[in-house]
Amino acid sequence: MTDAVLAESSREIIEQCPTPTSTTGLVIRRSDQRMFEGQAESAIDVRKSLHVEEVPLPDLAADEVLVAVMASAINYNTVWSAMFRPIPTFRFLDKLAKGNPDLARHATDQHILGSDAAGVVVRAGPSVRHWRVGDHVVVGTLHTDEQDPITQWDGMLSTSQRAWGFETNFGGLAHYAIVKATQLLPKPAHLTWEEAACSTLCLMTSYRMLISDRGARVKIGDLVLVWGATGGLGAYATQLAKAAGCQVVGVVSSASKVELARSIGCDLVINRYDAPGADGLSSLEGWRWLGSRIRDHFGEDPHCVFEHVGRPTFGASVYLARRGGTVVTCGSSHGYVHEFDNRHLWMNLKRIIGSHGANYQEAAEANRLVQMGRIMPALSEVHPLTESAEAVHRVHRNVHIGKVGVLCLAPSEGLGVTDLELRASIPAERLRLFRSDGPTVKGA
Repeated sequence: MTDAVLAESSREIIEQCPTPTSTTGLVIRRSDQRMFEGQAESAIDVRKSLHVEEVPLPDLAADEVLVAVMASAINYNTVWSAMFRPIPTFRFLDKLAKGNPDLARHATDQHILGSDAAGVVVRAGPSVRHWRVGDHVVVGTLHTDEQDPITQWDGMLSTSQRAWGFETNFGGLAHYAIVKATQLLPKPAHLTWEEAACSTLCLMTSYRMLISDRGARVKIGDLVLVWGATGGLGAYATQLAKAAGCQVVGVVSSASKVELARSIGCDLVINRYDAPGADGLSSLEGWRWLGSRIRDHFGEDPHCVFEHVGRPTFGASVYLARRGGTVVTCGSSHGYVHEFDNRHLWMNLKRIIGSHGANYQEAAEANRLVQMGRIMPALSEVHPLTESAEAVHRVHRNVHIGKVGVLCLAPSEGLGVTDLELRASIPAERLRLFRSDGPTVKGA
């Protein structure tokens, strides 16, 4: 099967190959769940809990597909999984398995991680209607029960909603992944496998936060403040805000990231460590300094603050949003327990919107922007699957920019492009915004 996929064989040849019964993948082990107990997060080395090993593959359910994963990428949820915090993800798998025979397959002693993927459909269950063997796809993160009535309104509101590869098993950091048909979207044909794989979870999450009517619904002329503008979420948030006609303030964590943030589209870039005082932007003095910088440049306060850092920035976010403005948050990578002065919220009629992932339609709309060449990949570096634990470690230590990619079955970078004309129409420096160099695309 692997040879047939790598040889770009026809659908008929792939269908004739034996179905894989196991896969190589990046896993955590149930037996390791307590290995970091008592350790401060800063002392944890996630490379100790992550292993690349062979895992048995179960049979597909009727609505599932088996994807040969060409490339994947690292998200912060894999860091949480590797630390077994805030809870071990095996609890998610055990809960998923209760009361549903089809999902009992997920509760194993090895959890294959990964919530991003680009690859080739190699098997499809009998209920799958819109996808065929041989299709080139990317994978959205939303794993939900489409027979739950609320999913017809918004799949993210279903109690069955889970993040694939984090709250489910058989994720994308593997040679083969098991995916529900309602997670699949067409791979952008002008992107390489690794570029396409990094443009799913973070982009789709940012789309719901900023553009969707379930998020902030930014509009032409709005001023948007983006924390971590050169990170995975921030890079896509900045591009989406600019595409929507907004002005963007990007906050970064080092002088070396300032020029990159400008190249993505930030109209004003602020290094958070330029703030006065020992506490920087964690203090009221720092918030006032940042607010003054923004008003000096734009003459107004932000309509929307794009928040995902959590504890160190949330108080500032509530303070900095304009009267009647919005703080939209999708996570807390640096601390879940937030403190803010509620007077800044209620007396100035501001809103806080909680946002999580994206429903299938939002994912499709975000992916369409990539297919059109309107949104560029935020890929900064690529590691082989054998070194994926190191890739997770780099994300945990925040020594990366943009998105960190992982080659799974793809033997090298630069493969998978089938629309050379569209790719050639996009300036190379735009496609490689986050890279000092890049691979040669096969056939270009």
